[in-house]
Amino acid sequence: MTDAVDFDAEDAKLVTLARSARARTGSAAGAAVRDTDGRTYVAAAVALPALTLSALQVAVAMAASSGALGLEAAVVVGDDPDAPGAAAVHDLAPDAPIHHVST
Repeated sequence: MTDAVDFDAEDAKLVTLARSARARTGSAAGAAVRDTDGRTYVAAAVALPALTLSALQVAVAMAASSGALGLEAAVVVGDDPDAPGAAAVHDLAPDAPIHHVST
């Protein structure tokens, strides 16, 4: 886990956005990603009978479906220690950091 105090201003913004998604939905995890154009995508986990996605998977899917060609960084807040979706992040950006914050 990473302490949010260690982040630069742009990554700290991702932490705030991921926390807000988690709080708004009551989800165990929230995620935010920033694309190479500086746009952010924020999501919570999806748990439906026919579809289960981690918060990070949803955020990456939103970025990809919006035309993002790459990602600069990703943040996962909450109970998502293995961060399903890391492979999807690395599909768009092999070197993009994925920060994990407990709360």
